[in-house]
Amino acid sequence: MILLNNSQKLLALYKSLARSIPVSLKEMTDDMDSSTNIYHIFSKEPQKSQDVLKNCEIINWKQRLRIQGLQESLGEEIRAAAFSNSVKVEHSRAGLFITEDFLKLHASNKSKLGSWAETGQPDDEFERKTPNFNYAQLDISYSGLVNDNWKRGKNERSLRYIKRCIEVLPAACVLGPEGTPISWITMDPSCEVGMGYCMEKYRKKGNMAQLLVRHQKYLCQKNIPFYVSVLEDNKDSRRSVGLAGYFEAPCEWHQWTCYPQNLVPF
Repeated sequence: MILLNNSQKLLALYKSLARSIPVSLKEMTDDMDSSTNIYHIFSKEPQKSQDVLKNCEIINWKQRLRIQGLQESLGEEIRAAAFSNSVKVEHSRAGLFITEDFLKLHASNKSKLGSWAETGQPDDEFERKTPNFNYAQLDISYSGLVNDNWKRGKNERSLRYIKRCIEVLPAACVLGPEGTPISWITMDPSCEVGMGYCMEKYRKKGNMAQLLVRHQKYLCQKNIPFYVSVLEDNKDSRRSVGLAGYFEAPCEWHQWTCYPQNLVPF
């Protein structure tokens, strides 16, 4: 054991540890940004999770935040901790969708993002039949388009979040005859494939399903884990992920959105 007996050594240790903190935690500086202020919880003993939930050094209850997990039983403990911190909680339930390819990924292999082009251009029937439509990596210049069509978007915070996701994580689109995206999908820091959208005139033609299949191939080649969550009443999205080869896992995907009293949305 090394004893640190002066302020200079303590400062050096602080700087060293700060470099090891995940970037996701360093980004949690905006109290209003619930897209970035996200926690994922799994507990073998949900009833004992209060110690974690009440620890303000782990969860910052002064921020708007989201807690996500597979266990609905965590809800009671989350609500109790939120109540003690004068925080309002909204719960949502979604289906969790994965693929057979996802189950075959090897956790011991390192994931490598690489570029979209490195996967090659597989001979795809959709591309052969629709020569004016091309798959592409979603460019960050289309962040505004994604933001304008995202249910949780349409504001400056969501735009910043979308830009970060497109910049550092796999995002794909189908370019239409005009050379602009007509459908797209992104990925968030938890490896959820989301923000999927297809322009109205191109819907129900298999566009989104084909895009999901192509994106899935890329993620599997790079050994990147992935999943999709779909709200119970979103029939179109459930249809698309089903056509893309996803199946619903026996567990559900739960999200608790938490608002401190002074930050409750209008």
